[in-house]
Amino acid sequence: MQTATESFLDQQIVLDHGTGARLSRELVEFMVGVLGDVYVGEMEDSAMLPVPAGNIAMTTDSFVVDPPFFGNGDIGKIAVCGTVNDLAVVGAEPRYLTLAMILETGFPIRLLHRALVSLRETALEAGVKIVAGDTKVVGPGEADGIFLNTTGIGVFHRPPKRMTDVRPGDKIVLSGPIGNHTVHLLSVREGLGFEKNVLSDCAPLNGLIESVDKAVPDDAVHSMRDVTRGGLSAVLHEYSAALGRAVRVEEEALPIDFETRMASDMLGINPINAANEGCLALFVEPGAVDAVLKTLHAHPYGRKAVVIGEVTDRPAKAVEMVGKDGKVSEIEELQGAELPRLC
Repeated sequence: MQTATESFLDQQIVLDHGTGARLSRELVEFMVGVLGDVYVGEMEDSAMLPVPAGNIAMTTDSFVVDPPFFGNGDIGKIAVCGTVNDLAVVGAEPRYLTLAMILETGFPIRLLHRALVSLRETALEAGVKIVAGDTKVVGPGEADGIFLNTTGIGVFHRPPKRMTDVRPGDKIVLSGPIGNHTVHLLSVREGLGFEKNVLSDCAPLNGLIESVDKAVPDDAVHSMRDVTRGGLSAVLHEYSAALGRAVRVEEEALPIDFETRMASDMLGINPINAANEGCLALFVEPGAVDAVLKTLHAHPYGRKAVVIGEVTDRPAKAVEMVGKDGKVSEIEELQGAELPRLC
């Protein structure tokens, strides 16, 4: 005989799950039970949070991953990682998340359970608590199964890190390979077979960032950015525009796994434009590079960290690539998306 929980898992989302009546209450109680002690909401209309006096960091993001479940991640994991990483790169300690979801009628509750379990495990790893949430249910065809939104709050224990703190001569360090997340999701979506050897890099990076902060002085890493949509190219163009300085990278230094490069060549995409979900770009004082690399290499999410280039003193909004033959070419900023939406 099925237990009540097993019976609930076999159900699908219906419109009445979003009415605010008994079915809504039962769905919320189910979700709270799955999230366990990472959810500390008191069912009030607002969360009342103990935060220290001073500046806080706040960010928000929506997640519409296609497919929502994949190797080394899913929409639940990405919802935590994306928001936690955005807080951590500006120098804040991530503390709290809100969780809002839009569920399409017919979405299997068993898959919702799977996403929530992943979300809980990632929140535990990142050390964040979910303090408030909301659920809306829409009709068939009005959403892509499940959409999530998270808003994050972090606190500062040191001065914030800003793009404008970057200086000419700063070295650009990547914490790991680029392109894996995009290649994996495209391969799963299109049945190309690369997904067996190329997994998404989805990961919460606040622990990695904290280890660097402890290993080097506060002013050694001038700025950081998680390399997500738009890829490395978008990050470099953003910094070049903010600084009014040309940024130069070495083609041979770019960390691209062999399988990812092979798949990218076949698909006709450039890994430098590909989305990532666990890659960090750091702009580092030259004298601190060795210490930063040593710290990154000691962490599971930074074992393949490398220096890829530097910020020049040339006043120009340009991103340049030094090719294998020594020739310098400019990396054009994409006007829109090179690929269909992945996340």
